[in-house]
Amino acid sequence: MRKLWIAGGIGAGLMLCLLALLVIGTYTAAAGLVGAAGGRALGLAKGAVPAEYQPLVQKWGQLCPAISPSLLAAQLYQESGWNPRAQSPAGAQGMAQFIPGTWATHGVDGNGDGKKDIWDPADAIASAASYDCELAKYVKDAPGDSTHNMLAAYNAGAYRVIQYSGVPPYGETQNYVKTITTLAKSFEAPTAPVASNKQAAAAIYYAQAKLGTPYLWGGTGTAAQNGRFDCSGLTQAAYHSVGIDLPRVANDQWNAGPHPKRNELLPGDLVFFANDLTDPRSIHHVGMYVGGGYMINAPHTGALIRFDKIDVPDYIGATRVTSDGAKALPTANTA
Repeated sequence: MRKLWIAGGIGAGLMLCLLALLVIGTYTAAAGLVGAAGGRALGLAKGAVPAEYQPLVQKWGQLCPAISPSLLAAQLYQESGWNPRAQSPAGAQGMAQFIPGTWATHGVDGNGDGKKDIWDPADAIASAASYDCELAKYVKDAPGDSTHNMLAAYNAGAYRVIQYSGVPPYGETQNYVKTITTLAKSFEAPTAPVASNKQAAAAIYYAQAKLGTPYLWGGTGTAAQNGRFDCSGLTQAAYHSVGIDLPRVANDQWNAGPHPKRNELLPGDLVFFANDLTDPRSIHHVGMYVGGGYMINAPHTGALIRFDKIDVPDYIGATRVTSDGAKALPTANTA
């Protein structure tokens, strides 16, 4: 389903001129941010974690210095996508994807009801944090970053971290550490402006060239579809044109980078719309911000790709896409 959008009411020619001014002006104002590091914070970005789980992630993400709420959120999202009934072919179960044997040893009763239930998010989230902290204790004397060492121990075992005096030289383990720490940035509330994306202007150029193209549900711009798109197909193609591969669905594109505040938006940011503003799993639509409160939007069947305002009731937030952020997504490159 796609939301019925109200047209901006501005002619395409005039809007193209405005777009050029908005992009240039916004990037000029943001020039000092290029290359700057996003802020780190203990808290979670607004709307990044489903509201029903946010208090648990915030609480247990402070269990020990090696973890944080955003890191714990990244692990849970990567493992199950917040699905408390997730089950893998290898037998891993629940939101935190514990193997039953590991759960028997490391599962904890997070909500104090007298049971350790692998399917209960209150127990699974607490157990994931507890297990992380146990691993951190095992490798506390290894040189290097304690969080990186903890994640490496999670992937390769504590013995290998101790043996190699830090993250072992295994491609899989090094990638796991990078994936989780990168993904964590999409869950944390930054304390400084989020770094701008140098590739965003080219992504906008691609999307702008599609203005006036008829919308197609499920469209990804193929020749067989006559170059037509739906909302997430357009944003996926725009960023693919600059070498960044996003997942196919709007909901999955949400975690492709950090989340700037409404008053910090820059051209090229993805803007998202949801049925429930406390739950990113309910995201149903995405557009590409161009400045001045407008986005390039593939709205719905029967409409053309056009400019629309972003300030509508179901706006949930935005994502500043990064290459590493896109690569860290568990559903990336599966379309």
